[in-house]
Amino acid sequence: MTTIVADTTCSLPRDLLKRRGIPFVPQVVIFGDQSYHDNGELDTAAFLEKLKASPTLPKTAAPEPTLYDPIFKAAQERGESVIVVAPSSRISGTVRSAQTAAQEFPDLDVRIIDTLTVSCNLGALVLLADDMAKAGESADCIESRLNEMIPRGRLYFVVDTLEYLAKGGRIGGAKALLAELIQIKPILAICDGQAEAYEQQRTRKRSLARLVEIVEEQCPKPAEAFLAVIQVAAEQEARELAAALKSRSNVPEVPIYELPPAIVVHGGPKAMGVGFFV
Repeated sequence: MTTIVADTTCSLPRDLLKRRGIPFVPQVVIFGDQSYHDNGELDTAAFLEKLKASPTLPKTAAPEPTLYDPIFKAAQERGESVIVVAPSSRISGTVRSAQTAAQEFPDLDVRIIDTLTVSCNLGALVLLADDMAKAGESADCIESRLNEMIPRGRLYFVVDTLEYLAKGGRIGGAKALLAELIQIKPILAICDGQAEAYEQQRTRKRSLARLVEIVEEQCPKPAEAFLAVIQVAAEQEARELAAALKSRSNVPEVPIYELPPAIVVHGGPKAMGVGFFV
């Protein structure tokens, strides 16, 4: 058997991970001199309340390597291999943390997969790997399948303001200010493991409509597309987007996932997006 390990940037609901028995580690959110794990100490709702009251933008940190220790130890005792399905190393230090933790278990077969993505696409890879593990597939087969899927991922998102990306160093402050002044609502994409500008729209409504068009243009029809919507503080818009995607893409299910605090730090409230595999 193989243990699949996730973390909270996969955007999968914690109760789903627990029901499936998928161990996961939390990211760290830092307000001033206070640090919080986003697996229960600070959920998205509580984070948004603290964000409103905070005079400065919070920071994020990767999971401490020691958080992997009990997971690795349990797998070693069961004689299992471990596959850590990690967010992109270009936007998170999670890969490095898992690698550091693995060094303490030299006799354990640990595979750390840099997925070059995050959020719902990362979640899709976690669920795929877990399905394969539960079906008895070997660690080699699971690792090979994930590496085949990674370059097929597409993740597009719209932010309500570029303020958070600018303050977090993800986009230049001058570019963010210009976009705000002329009311541009850019569509961003995860490309080669990091956020890049994809195209520009003049209104949020048009940006969200364009997400539907992008899915129609690029997303295949099979269930393997793993099409999903991501959102924070934009539940109604997310439901409308998911309904439009479901009717126009013929993908049977379009789940909606809430973005975790470690991602909202950079995207800000009302961030939305779509993820799928081609």
